[in-house]
Amino acid sequence: MLNESEADWFHLDVMDGRFVPNISFGLPFVSQLRKATTKSFDVHLMIEEPEKYAEAFKNAGADRLTVHYEACRNLHRNIQQIKSLGMKAGVAINPHTRVELLGDIVCDVDQILIMSVNPGFGGQHFIDHTYQKIRELKKMLHDCGLNVLIEIDGGVTLENASAIIHAGANVLVAGNTVFSSPDPKKIISQLKNA
Repeated sequence: MLNESEADWFHLDVMDGRFVPNISFGLPFVSQLRKATTKSFDVHLMIEEPEKYAEAFKNAGADRLTVHYEACRNLHRNIQQIKSLGMKAGVAINPHTRVELLGDIVCDVDQILIMSVNPGFGGQHFIDHTYQKIRELKKMLHDCGLNVLIEIDGGVTLENASAIIHAGANVLVAGNTVFSSPDPKKIISQLKNA
């Protein structure tokens, strides 16, 4: 179904039970899924010490690798590592993390993921303050003359997708909205055209 849908990417949330209180899936799942599709893999590492696993996720099929600002002691080094492996590099921030903290690395990333819920569990409600964070990030990127993707993850629905895009985002992650629907392909199409 996803292969036939209008979705551009598979967004894969990898959770370790340490950085977030949940465990999802890891390298074997990504590797097996890679055999089933040619769509781009946007792998979101919600894990401690992501630098230990970057190369393994590249080998498993990741095209884009996003690490958390809060999980990286040497974020610039982590971004360099991801790019040196031939992947697009992203950085994610949790709801409590201020956008301005990314000022020193915005020139080095391909995408910035703003968590619009607390990471670790699906089905949460969108945190309204996210709109302000999107606008702040969009202004920062514009002022720097950068074309970095702004990705929103958590609580994205048909009701708020247009407002999220209007605020400045250009990538929407919508797991629960898509997979709880009786017609996921239709929902994906509607989100793409929001």
